[in-house]
Amino acid sequence: MASSGEMTELYDNALLGILQHVGNIQQFLQVYFGFLYRKTDFYRLLQSPEDRMGFPPGVAEKMVLKTFRLFEQMAVQDRSRSALEAEERERLRERRQAPPVVVEVIVKSEPEKEVLVQPKEEPVQTTPTKQEQTSPPCVEAACADANIPADGAHTEPSADPSNPDNNPDCVHRVQEQFQANPDSYNGAVRDNYTWSQDYTDVEVKVHVPSTVRKGKQVSVSLQPGHIRVAVLEGGGERVLMEGALTHKINTETSLWSLEPGRCVLLSLSKSGEFWWSAVLEGEQQIDVNRINRERSMATVDEEEHAVLDRLTFDYHQKLQGLPQSHETKVHNMLKKGWDAEGSPFKGQEFDPAMFNIPPSAVQF
Repeated sequence: MASSGEMTELYDNALLGILQHVGNIQQFLQVYFGFLYRKTDFYRLLQSPEDRMGFPPGVAEKMVLKTFRLFEQMAVQDRSRSALEAEERERLRERRQAPPVVVEVIVKSEPEKEVLVQPKEEPVQTTPTKQEQTSPPCVEAACADANIPADGAHTEPSADPSNPDNNPDCVHRVQEQFQANPDSYNGAVRDNYTWSQDYTDVEVKVHVPSTVRKGKQVSVSLQPGHIRVAVLEGGGERVLMEGALTHKINTETSLWSLEPGRCVLLSLSKSGEFWWSAVLEGEQQIDVNRINRERSMATVDEEEHAVLDRLTFDYHQKLQGLPQSHETKVHNMLKKGWDAEGSPFKGQEFDPAMFNIPPSAVQF
């Protein structure tokens, strides 16, 4: 699969022409988003389960931010690589200019001294204070939406009918709460992270302490079948999220970023186009039949997009009592022979009502 950079290079000439015409980046962005506004469902909101076009609230904005962060990270990597190359060139230049200095050192031996070895004291493990155990604000907010304790405590499932696992109505209500939160749309809220998904991507927000402000304070590993997120504290690492993924991801197009003091944002590209019931193996699964499984127009390829456009056109034509696309195509062919030499209809006005054309009679 081609990388994002390679894919966008295909359109460089066309986009460069637009940029040169408008003159600056701000006008270029207005042209781009104006196109999305006029010609796509990018700014259309899904208001009800019956809607078939548009995006849930907040999803379109997340798509823009994800794409921005993808190329922002590529730019950061380019700057880091350039800085390392510059440092290496500087070291080589200094080595060529400065000859090595040879110094003769006389070492006098001293009699060995007896060293008493003190027994090593075991480190005392202290219990985190109540303040340290407090969940970050974003965890509390997410858990409040889904009525899940923010202290991260795991409770054993019981046979009590009030337990969501044993009460389908309760499961439905919990998923409705997840659907109302953009961070858990089509996903769920868990003890230390929230996740959402669309047809092609999964987004995970792993909550971090408010003291975590820089990327060097976290350690993130994204593998095709495994992820790990940890924060660096006191010379060690504290793992926030780790486990095997329920499905494979494409690591070439997956990325992560830090929202300082809030969370580590993981943008995972699915290797297959299907709906996930959980992020990690072994965690509680959601009912994918209770999420919005409609595909956004942004995930539809050109061929499918053409079919949908034709169906939408036919629907509006039918409501107005006008010819649909398959009828129009046949009518255009019939008109060519209507006034042809030898035609019994020559000289007469073309009458589409004379023909009953089923949709199966035309192949697009």
